[in-house]
Amino acid sequence: MTDSTLAACIKACLDCAAACETCASACLGEANLDMMRDCVRLDRDCADACRLAATFMQRNSDRIAEVCALCLATCRACAAECGKHKADHCQACARACEACADACAAMAA
Repeated sequence: MTDSTLAACIKACLDCAAACETCASACLGEANLDMMRDCVRLDRDCADACRLAATFMQRNSDRIAEVCALCLATCRACAAECGKHKADHCQACARACEACADACAAMAA
């Protein structure tokens, strides 16, 4: 793992956490909140997993691979859910989750 790979993954995690928080907040304002429950739940889980992964990478933990594997799985699940919705915030979140999952895949290997 190179320093640039690590830095890129940290950035992807922090960008994804921000996108997930934005999406969750916007979803809570949607007219049909029942339809958005899974999206909000996964957004919140994903944001937390991304922040945790970024923190572990920033401190150069021995557990980076395990935490990035969790982040990868959470991001993929969130991307799949957000991708079902046409709202711009959901589509932006899905893209951020996919980018983060790709970055975490390299760290989890």
